[in-house]
Amino acid sequence: MPQATATLTAPARPPAPRRAAGGGSEFGPLLRAIKEQGLLEGRPGWYARGIVVNLLGLVAVVAGLFLIGPSWWALPLAVPLALLSARAAFVAHDAGHAQISADRRRNRLIQRVHANLLLGMSQEWWNDKHNRHHANPNHVDKDPDVAPDILVFAQHQAEGRAGWRGWLTRHQAWLFFPLTTLEGIALKVYGFQALFAADGPYRNRRERLIEGALLFAHIAGYIGLLLAALTPAQALVFALIHQMLLGLHLGLAFAPNHKGMEMPDPDGEPWGHLRRQVLTSRNIRGGALTDWFLGGLNYQIEHHLFPSMPRPHLRLAQPAVRSHCRALGIKYTETGFVDSYRQALGHLHDVGEPLRSA
Repeated sequence: MPQATATLTAPARPPAPRRAAGGGSEFGPLLRAIKEQGLLEGRPGWYARGIVVNLLGLVAVVAGLFLIGPSWWALPLAVPLALLSARAAFVAHDAGHAQISADRRRNRLIQRVHANLLLGMSQEWWNDKHNRHHANPNHVDKDPDVAPDILVFAQHQAEGRAGWRGWLTRHQAWLFFPLTTLEGIALKVYGFQALFAADGPYRNRRERLIEGALLFAHIAGYIGLLLAALTPAQALVFALIHQMLLGLHLGLAFAPNHKGMEMPDPDGEPWGHLRRQVLTSRNIRGGALTDWFLGGLNYQIEHHLFPSMPRPHLRLAQPAVRSHCRALGIKYTETGFVDSYRQALGHLHDVGEPLRSA
């Protein structure tokens, strides 16, 4: 196991905060350089083309289901449907960060269509959770993505876990990808839980009603479509394949971004924005296919530094970010596709070591 992952099973003591030359923040010069390059400006045309192509793909899959009819030969269509559903999730993610349009209402509309209607995923639940993650990535007390649940991400979280939870922790590295196949279903469950929770992330009753209507419309439309095209048994198997592949795809996109990276010490001195985002994030090397498959999340460092930056600009911002970090002596982590999962799973394996030893 590389030393980089073996030392990350407990919150790390942050490096002493530093100021850039001239007394400004470390992030300020980088932000000015990015603005001067125009990389924070919108790309609505790029997103419009992608959204139209993806919607046409979804329509083609639905048409294929009805053309084939109630046959087991329709099941392979669950594969392209999972890929297209993941694209819809990436669009919903980008709209939530206001990457698509300068108009806030338009972003919310695009996100509602793609998250609630197409995926059955609560817009408000996702935004609340994801914004807290962006504010404090990998912070054990503030980032909901590293809160102890089915998986744990720091050794102190594993202490005292017994029974089936202890078994999960001992074997969580091996179970990680099988568990991600449930993510597509889990996203729907979490959304409905938030919808009916008294303290759900809704500002008013109207938002709750709109969200609920769209979530129920997704469930009714999804079930109705499959039952109209297939027999009940075929529809059930198709839905399982689709949702499991969708969950696996989303897990492959999100898993390597922060797992096994630095975890700020809750009792230590807070990091500035630059270090907080760079030291806790990992980029994935690759070309156009990697960018497409991971929805631009392979530029996790750039995305966390500039959440509203349009997806096609992340690659263009990378040289400036890498150079700026090098000048400040801040570690900029970038690795290959396969090695990123090896590091993330290695970290999960190390976290469960005390339970295995016991």
